[in-house]
Order: sequence, then C-alpha cells, then structure tokens
Amino acid sequence: MEHEIILPALGAADMTVLWVVLLSAFAAIGYGFYLWYRVVHHYSPGSEAMQKVSRAIEIGANAYLGRQVRTMIYFVIAVAIGLWFMYTPIYAGKPMLALGVAVAFVLGVFASYGAGYVGMGVAVKANTRVAHAALTTFKGALEVAFEGGTVSGMFTIGLGLLGATVIFLIFQQDAMKVLVGFGFGGCLAALFMRMGGGIFTKAADVGADLVGKVEKSIPEDDPRNAAVIADNVGDNVGDCAGMAADVFESYEVTLVAAIILGAATLVDKHFMAIYGVLASAFALKLILFPLLVRAVGVFASAVGTWSVKGKEEMDDPMKPITVGFWVSAVLAFAGVLVVNYFFLLDPISKTPDFRFSMATGVGILLAIVTMYLTDFYTHIDKPPVTETAYATKTGVATMILSGLAQGMQSSVWAILTIGATIGASLVIFKGDLALQMYGIALSGLGLLTTTGFILAMDTYGPVTDNANGIFEMSGALKEGHENVKAGKIVAKLDAIGNTTKALTKGLAIATAVIAATSLFSSYVSGANLTESGIRLNFPSVFIGLL
Repeated sequence: MEHEIILPALGAADMTVLWVVLLSAFAAIGYGFYLWYRVVHHYSPGSEAMQKVSRAIEIGANAYLGRQVRTMIYFVIAVAIGLWFMYTPIYAGKPMLALGVAVAFVLGVFASYGAGYVGMGVAVKANTRVAHAALTTFKGALEVAFEGGTVSGMFTIGLGLLGATVIFLIFQQDAMKVLVGFGFGGCLAALFMRMGGGIFTKAADVGADLVGKVEKSIPEDDPRNAAVIADNVGDNVGDCAGMAADVFESYEVTLVAAIILGAATLVDKHFMAIYGVLASAFALKLILFPLLVRAVGVFASAVGTWSVKGKEEMDDPMKPITVGFWVSAVLAFAGVLVVNYFFLLDPISKTPDFRFSMATGVGILLAIVTMYLTDFYTHIDKPPVTETAYATKTGVATMILSGLAQGMQSSVWAILTIGATIGASLVIFKGDLALQMYGIALSGLGLLTTTGFILAMDTYGPVTDNANGIFEMSGALKEGHENVKAGKIVAKLDAIGNTTKALTKGLAIATAVIAATSLFSSYVSGANLTESGIRLNFPSVFIGLL
C-alpha cells in the first residue's frame, strides 16, 4: 500500500518540525557520548585484578560481535541488492527511490548494530567500575550501573530518530517508501544480534553452571571455572547488544507503522469524506505527529535517568529505578499533551483533538502496568519468586511446576492488558477504522516513548551481573569485612537486574504484538486479501484471537 501513496508537499512549518526532531536526535546522541565519557573517565576501574577480569570479558564480547559482523555482511549485501532489483520496476519512473530503499536498508542495519555495539562497549567498561564503586557505597554502585545502561538507551533512540528524520528531509513526499527499507534493516540486524546473542548467552550460562556447580561443586562465578568468562561475555552480547538491536527494531517498526497508517488516511474514503479539502493537510500532521512523540520521549527519558538516585546504605534498587520510570512516563505524557494541543488541531472545529494523545497515553499506561506486572512476578521479595523458592524444599519437580505456573499466570495478565490497549483505540476512534488502526499504532508508539529509560534498565542488568562476577573472580571477597558488605551490594544489584531485563523483554513483545495488529490492515490491503479468511485486519477480531 505504501508504494501507492505520495505524501502532501511539506511546507515551511513541516520542515521546522523535522529540524526540531533532528535536533532532539542529536541531543540524545550527545547525551549518550557525555555519559560514555563520564563512566569511562570519571569513575575508577578498580584494582588490577578487577581490570584483568573485565578486559577478558571485553575481548570475548568484541570477538563475538566481530565474528557476527563477518557472517552477517553477506546477508546484508545480498538482501540490499535484492531490494534494489525488486523495487526498480515498482518505482520505474523514480529510479533513485529503489536505490534509496536499498541504501536505507543498509543504514538501518548499521544503526541497529551500532546502537548495540556502543551500548555493549560502555557496558564492558562500566562493569568493573560498578564493582569498585560497591566498595564505597550502594548509591555509587547503583548510579554508575544505571549511567552505563543509559548510554545504550540514548544511542538507540538517537540513531533511530536520526535515520527516520534524515530520510524525511531527503525524500520528503516519497519518504514513507524509503522508511520501509530502514525499518527492515533494523529487523535483520535484530534477528542476528538478538537470536545469536541469546543462544550464546544461554549456552554459556548453562555450560558454566554444569561444569562448575554440577561437576565440580564450586560456587557460581568461581575464578577456577574458565566458562564463567564466557557466561559474562554472553550477558553482554545477548542482554546488552542483542536487546538494544531488538528494541531498536521495535522502536523503528512502531514509528514506521504509525507513519504508514497516518498516510493511509489519504486513501480512506470515510476520512476524506469527513475532512474534505482539509484532509490532505490533516493527514500530513498525523504523519509528522509520531516523530514529535519520539522527540518528546528523548527528553522524558533523559530526565528520568537523572532521577535514579540511590541511598548511601543498601536498599532495594528497584525503588529508585521505579521513581525514574514514573518521572519519564509522566513527563512523556505531559509532553504529548502539549504537542497535541499546539500541533494536532481538528481542521474543522480548529480545536485540539485530544483523541491522539489519549491513544498514545494508553500505550504509556501499558508500559507502567507491564512494569508492575514484571516486578511482581520476578522481584526476589514478591510472592511468585518466594513461593517458587520455597517449592524447592520438596524437590525439583515441585519447583519446576511452581515456576511454570507462575509464568503462565503472568502471561494471562499480559494478554489481557495488551487486548485492553488495542480495545481502547476502538473506543477512542469509534466508527472510523482507519483512525482506529492509527490509534493502535500510536499505542505502540506510546509504549516505547520512554525507550531511552527502558533500555537503561535493560543494560543495567548485564552491567551488574558482570560486576558481581568480577567482584568474586578478582578475589575481592577475601580481602576483609568491608568487602563482604560490598559483595552483598553487587549481589543485590545483580538480582534486581534480572527483573529489569525481564521488563524490557515484556515491553518488546507487547510492542511487536501491537505493531503487527496495526499493520494487518496495510498487509491485507496490499496482498488483496480483503474478502478472504479470518478478518484479522479488524482489531476486534484480533483481540478475540489473543
């Protein structure tokens, strides 16, 4: 469908919007560079023993990503050439568009890979600094870990927004056609980095536990177990670089979905009948609105990350992280309301149409609900975890059954919340299918509005996991009473890291479902399947399927 639509000409005000969004992208990247410099040069890397373990992890992580690039490059070249040949006859009158799609695809791959690589690069530097900071205070260790994680989040949203905005500035009325290639590139990189890194992570983790705990009966992260280094490498390539690429893909796909469905209103008879000659200008605002929402998210995420402040004495790390997330979410929704008030005026009544900020707000609310559900089911002090731990007293079978039951129960609540989010758009845009699909896309957009903060939470996980491993492998626990206290700090930070990683996975999955739902109408129309099979392009049918 997108190849048939030509966007309205961009006016001076529209170009101003794009330049504002571009500046926000550079602000995100600049903030990421600032935090990278602060983490690497401001904080001490610790003792020589700590640095030695950290260097081994860094060498292993870089070796893995280097091997991955050498494997992936052949697929990238082949797919780029294929896209060029495929789109050349489709855009026969505009040969540069076919080339633009292919180039945008390659840039999408590099942006996704780059976000993951930079995030992992600072993570393998931050781990030893967190271990060293734990020797002093809980506050210092928590904040170093979160600052290191924030670098990944800022580069992900910065590169994603930069790519999309530059494509708009260059191709303007044909930008939507080229954006598809950029989003596809992010998807391919995520496939390699998330799945490859995830498999590496689990293989190394299980292998280290088998040889250490089962065969040799030695503690986890024992320096005598060489596989522990591979385990810590896996945390970085899977949960840091891999997850950054995965979230980049979700971030870009939801943006592209909202833009495509905003443009789809130009060919919707009901929309055109309501707004008449004003429909074209209003549709262009719907196309640019998602970019402004993303720009708001940059600043909301940045302020949220600065709000994560720990106490001097050891406490639950999830408390300050939750405060920071609330700050990001509230600021994001307030910013969306302001953008809606000044930018999205109903062309007929000339008053703000707050249906669009409401749909985006539903997505932000889903992120908050997902955070609380994840915290409840994975936090070390909450009933699902404590009950599963208690079940181990009666054997392996009861422990597995308890854990499986808790996991299935959590999935039910996740499905209900996702279904409610999709249903909310049906209510908000009642009677207008085109705007309902656009509203669902806005919900997905809202869900990842605070992506910078979400990825900071995710990368915090492998940073603290590595810090815990470095602390034990460097022999710091054997150096006195104060170090035993510091060991408890990194262990506590590591335990909460599992919760933050689980949250990011949940949000990525929820976003994928919502993006797929919103794009079903585009796919069904493009494939000429409007009168056959189960009508999944109707959101109400898809909710029932869930």
